[in-house]
Amino acid sequence: MSDDDPTQTLLRLRSSIDNVDAALIFLLAERFKCTKQVGELKAEHGMPASDPAREERQLARLRTLAHDADLDPEFAEKWFNFVVAEVIRHHTEAADGR
Repeated sequence: MSDDDPTQTLLRLRSSIDNVDAALIFLLAERFKCTKQVGELKAEHGMPASDPAREERQLARLRTLAHDADLDPEFAEKWFNFVVAEVIRHHTEAADGR
């Protein structure tokens, strides 16, 4: 890499980052399409918006995956908690008929 023009290397790396960001957005959109259906199902059947036991299992699984992927498990936990809070908000709105 030391033989490359640093500006071109930076542009190449940023292009890769942009591609990953785009993929993440589409993956999150797909995830929320699924969780929306879960929220509708829960609302229809009077099920609670959150499932703490599942959330704990998922968190443990994601922390292991993060470790295996050389990603900080604390970061993975923060991301998961952020996403779950949004999912629960959507589920609560579905239950309230919004």
